Amino acid sequence: MEFFYDFGLFLAQAFTLVIAILVVVGGIIALGSRQKKAEHEGHIEIRNLNEKYKQIDDTLRHVITDDETFKADEKAEKKAAKEKVKAAKKLRKKGNGGDEAVNRKRLFILFFDGDMKASAADNLREEISAVLPRVGEGDEVLVKLESPGGLVHGYGLAASQLSR
Repeated sequence: MEFFYDFGLFLAQAFTLVIAILVVVGGIIALGSRQKKAEHEGHIEIRNLNEKYKQIDDTLRHVITDDETFKADEKAEKKAAKEKVKAAKKLRKKGNGGDEAVNRKRLFILFFDGDMKASAADNLREEISAVLPRVGEGDEVLVKLESPGGLVHGYGLAASQLSR
């Protein structure tokens, strides 16, 4: 009988030890997941699409035209770019500004991946709030919308942000 008593006591201690280890491991996992969520709260990516499309254009021109014409066009473009840089430097030295990047039209693209509950409406609000101070005369904002539809009040918030 003493054997069963000792064996039962051993099982109780082992069970208690396993439960304590599981609680500690679960706590560590919970803390780790909280930190990951805090790190990925917001993300805005800014890309200059002009360079991408210029490379595509260069590749097409290289395939379509012969090598001599392509090289001549490349030289002419480089020369024009150098002239443009020199002219901008002269204007800056004179104090006339010469900052073409300010006067150039820009296109801002916002991506909205919706769901049935419109849970991304808050992200859209943050993106619009970040872009609005930078939008100037002649600039445009394009919203790429992918949504299956959903709750009216959630998408009402998104619509009010778009009208803003």
